Amino acid sequence: MWSFDTDPAFQAQLDWMMNFVKTQVEPLDYRFPGHGAPYDVDNKESRAAIKPLQEEVRKRGLWACHLGPHLRGPGYGQVKLGLMNEILGRAYWAPTVFGTAAPDTGNAEILAMFGTDDQKARYLQPLMEGDIVSCFSMTEPQAGADPKEFVCQAWQEGNEWVIEGEKWFSSNARYAEFLIVMAVTNPDNPPHGRMSMFVVPAKTPGVEFIRNVKVMGDDHAGDGGIHGYMRYNRVRVPLDAMLGAPGEGFKVAQARLGGGRVHHAMRTVGKCQRALDMMVERANSRRSHGKLLAEHQFVQGMIADSAIELEQFRLLVMKTAWAIDEVEAGRTPAASPRTLIAMCKVQMAKVYHDIVQRAIQLHGSLGVTLELPLAEWWGGVMSLALADGPTEVHKVQVAKSLLRNGPVAPGLFPSEHIPTRMEQAA
Repeated sequence: MWSFDTDPAFQAQLDWMMNFVKTQVEPLDYRFPGHGAPYDVDNKESRAAIKPLQEEVRKRGLWACHLGPHLRGPGYGQVKLGLMNEILGRAYWAPTVFGTAAPDTGNAEILAMFGTDDQKARYLQPLMEGDIVSCFSMTEPQAGADPKEFVCQAWQEGNEWVIEGEKWFSSNARYAEFLIVMAVTNPDNPPHGRMSMFVVPAKTPGVEFIRNVKVMGDDHAGDGGIHGYMRYNRVRVPLDAMLGAPGEGFKVAQARLGGGRVHHAMRTVGKCQRALDMMVERANSRRSHGKLLAEHQFVQGMIADSAIELEQFRLLVMKTAWAIDEVEAGRTPAASPRTLIAMCKVQMAKVYHDIVQRAIQLHGSLGVTLELPLAEWWGGVMSLALADGPTEVHKVQVAKSLLRNGPVAPGLFPSEHIPTRMEQAA
């Protein structure tokens, strides 16, 4: 069944969330600025500020709502999570306040599915409580996100695994209590069966930081960015540090990336809506050439284009969320949401780029300053196009899906060949 209705009781929760995020959470972005600030669990001042907010979220039953019942979560499903994430996308601190910050969400799912009882007690429980943060350490400097080119390796020596190699762009590594590391263990296997996944405590001897890398928009990170350029210098971990079976690293990674991509898209809707709201306010408040900006047709066109593109993207995201829920309920084949997820991944960077660019343009010189959040958001455009796989990879996936299931011309001419169709019609 297809419906655009929202249950009234859940809508009341969403209304509370919107007010709470606007009045209580968005100010945190200005009091404790920077992309990495929400992950710094050692900052006593910021932790003291968010603890009461997290307690309010818990009392409303809205803490870590991405978790299923097997992890003591509500099992809301992706449609409800989509509506929630639109609101959480308004503020950098919102996912931390609501217990849904990436990459901790996906890492928690990996530990729940593949971790030992000891790993769950040591890492999963405090991760779910928001007491620690984690890192997903997969991409490499010479390979980017292409696992077929990975060279960081691990081999068994006695009752230990030894990990050696470099990793690039390991998000939040500087704050992480543990890292989930992908390494080549079965080099002679087919490309997607060469790697395995390991849980590595951050303080393990041999875990080295070459440097912390800044990205566009990291204007507040005075001592370096939050993405680690890592070296694993013969790091030794016990045999049970492997998550899943040998050679199943790609399978383990895919178990977490699909949902993460959709949640990125959901939060992008919220960020774009905030930029659109800023455009409308500016147009209704600023005068130019003897009249309000809102009365200029160019400005009206910018606002209309933004609203239309955002609505189209939002509907794509919600359809994708609905399709995932249908799969999890056993009503459609398991492969059906994959193309939709890829579409979301492709489109979110474009929509975000276009709407934020228009918002900056409409605010003039003020838009490019750091006195508005727009310049910082603009700095995140390209990161969004690369996170969880480059846009181009997902375009290829969409095209291959259509081509694989598409028709072939029945004869010498295309199926829409007019003379042939006229003869058939006659």
